[in-house]
This record gives sequence, structure tokens and C-alpha cells, in this order.
Amino acid sequence: METKKYLVTGGSGFFGSALVRRLAGLDSVTVLDLHDAPDRPEAVEFVRADIRDAQAVTRACRGMDAVFHCVAMVPLTKDARAFWSVNRDGTRVLLEAAAHAGVAKVVHLSSSAVYGAPAENPVREDSAPAPREEYGRAKLAAERLCKEHGEKGLDVTIIRPRTIMGPGRLGIMQIIFEWVRRGRNLPVLGKGDNLYQFVHAADLADACLKAAQKKGPAEYNIGAAEFDTMRRTLEGLIAHARSSSRVVSLPMGPVTALMKMSHALGLSPLGPYHALMYGRSLYFDISRAKEELGWRPRYGNVEMFCESYDWYIANREKVLREKSASPHRAAVKQGVLGLFSRMLGLWP
Repeated sequence: METKKYLVTGGSGFFGSALVRRLAGLDSVTVLDLHDAPDRPEAVEFVRADIRDAQAVTRACRGMDAVFHCVAMVPLTKDARAFWSVNRDGTRVLLEAAAHAGVAKVVHLSSSAVYGAPAENPVREDSAPAPREEYGRAKLAAERLCKEHGEKGLDVTIIRPRTIMGPGRLGIMQIIFEWVRRGRNLPVLGKGDNLYQFVHAADLADACLKAAQKKGPAEYNIGAAEFDTMRRTLEGLIAHARSSSRVVSLPMGPVTALMKMSHALGLSPLGPYHALMYGRSLYFDISRAKEELGWRPRYGNVEMFCESYDWYIANREKVLREKSASPHRAAVKQGVLGLFSRMLGLWP
């Protein structure tokens, strides 16, 4: 079997690293990122470059059979200017470089944020995009660039994942894990009966690889097959952890307003997308990916939360001691969330 050559942009981030591990050993893999990852497999080549550096990206694309474009400034960074500069303009650079280098396939990792807060669920690939904050708008603009280049002959597949979980997933999730470890109560908005789907990084990596092997432009929504309400997902984690934490209902309107205000004042790690979606339902119809790619997710919501929590507990001291350039691979300062949790009665 002929060895394929793959480039993974953003391959040092949380999901990029998971994808690199999935590809390593099977094919020749190169990572393009501003920062190297300490767990990068030895056989994987590393190119230090900014995704907006056209010359460096073009050089990296040469000779590649496929490019997985995973570079993104995520909502946790709360940098609206960077959302457009990196997520849209960086994607333009990547697409032009791939076309110039004759890359046979580009798999672009987008986001469910392009759908905003959908009026109806499940969300399908032909559901109308309606982003309601800057991150989602910039990711939608990047998708439109992918489609424009597809019309010019570049084979681009767009993958839209739900919120990604798995071993090593930190960021906002680290706050949840730490509260469970300490026995603090976890908030849901309203009854917490909003259906909220996640996706395991390993399942998403499988979907990306299958998409790379399928010729022709396409769009796929990727998420878990087994998921539940936000309340039951958190209760499943608490039971697994044998924690004294409880899930506590908070009024959606006032708390959402408080989240937005604390973000505007720079006091909270939460961004506009977190305020928009934490209390709302969002889940995908994944039938197209199943039918066209032969893809099947292996992990459900509770299972992936438990696995991610166990990884955190086993690696907590190292996580708190060391810094990571990737927001989703780093511990997060709680900021005003710690104070709010006491004010709102989340501390037992």
C-alpha cells in the first residue's frame, strides 16, 4: 500500500494532536503550527510557521496528498480580530497554497458555531447557517472560501464537529473537572433539559481520515450518536467521579446576562459563544457521514466526559504546573467564575 503524505495545520492543538496520533505510523505526517507539542510522535515532522505566511504554507503543502486544516483561534481566546485574521484569512492562505501545490484533497475543520443557536434540531448539513457572534461568523466566512475554491477545482471537504472531548481536553472543561474533584456543585441553566451533543476526538479523527479518502467536495456534521441533556451528562460525570457535587438549576436570563457582562469587563474566561449556547439545545443529524463515509462514532456523551475527567485527575499536577500554547490543552484561570459560584450558591 502506497504511503500517503499528510499535512496537519494546527497539529499541536488539542484536536490536531489527536489527529496526528491517528495518522502517525500509518502514513507520513507533517505538522504546521506556531508551537511544537511535547507529545508529537517522533516520526512526525514539524514546521514552525504562521498559517498567514503564504510562502511557508505553500512550501509545506508541496508534495502532500492531503491537508487537514485544523488551525483556529477558538472562542476561549475571545480575540475577535484574530478570529477573522486567523480563521478566515489564514484559511484563504491555506486554500491558495494547496491549489498552487496541487494538493489532491483538503479537509477543513469548521465549527457548529456557524449554525448559531438553531431554531430547530437536529441540525443537518443543509440547515441555514446563522452565527450570532464573531467566532461563528469568521468560521462561516472560512467555509465560504472553501466553497469558492471548490468551484475553481480544489477538492475541499468541510467537517463541522460538535464540542470536542477526549483525554487532554481542558480549557473550560478543566473548570468543570476541578469543581467535580472538589465537590462543588455544577450549574445548568433552567432545568438543564437542553439536549447537547459532544464528539470524541478519536471519533472526529476517524471522520476526517475517511473524508480525506473520499473524492469530491462535501460537508459533514459530526457528533456522538448517544447523547442526552446537559443535566444528565453532568450527573453521569458526577456519579462516575463519586463526587459530592450536585447539578443545580440557575435562571437562564439573569445568568446569561451576568456571563455577557463579565465577558465584556474581561473578568471571565467564558466568551459570547458560551453564554449563547450553554443553556440551549444543539445536536446534529449525523446520517450523511454514516451513509457516505461509512463512519460510526464509538463514544457517547457521558463516556467521553468520564474518560476526559479521568485523564485530568491522572495528569492534574502536570497540567497545573506546565503551560500550553493551545487554549484547549491548558488549565484556565477561573477569574470571576469562582466568586460567582459562591454568590450563586454552587459551593456546598
